[in-house]
Amino acid sequence: MDVIVGPALGLIYHLIGLYTWVVIIAVIMSWLIAFNVINLSNQFVRMIYDVVTRLTEPLLAPIRRFMPDLGGVDISPVLLILLLWFAKDVIARLAMRIG
Repeated sequence: MDVIVGPALGLIYHLIGLYTWVVIIAVIMSWLIAFNVINLSNQFVRMIYDVVTRLTEPLLAPIRRFMPDLGGVDISPVLLILLLWFAKDVIARLAMRIG
């Protein structure tokens, strides 16, 4: 059983780390678009932003529903990153117990 669970936990751990970077990229891209540093009329930028948004919105949207309105400041990515770090810590501790 440990032969399957250990690598599976390792894979989940690394996927959460990768997803954390996708959230950070989404935040940075939204800032760059808001300050008109990059433009969505560029097809490549639009494609990357669309992919990043499609990956992050399923987890950010429920968080935004429960967050209070802070006057145009969206802290849902910060909360999501904290939750992802917590999940990584839990998975790392589970992996240490198993292995």
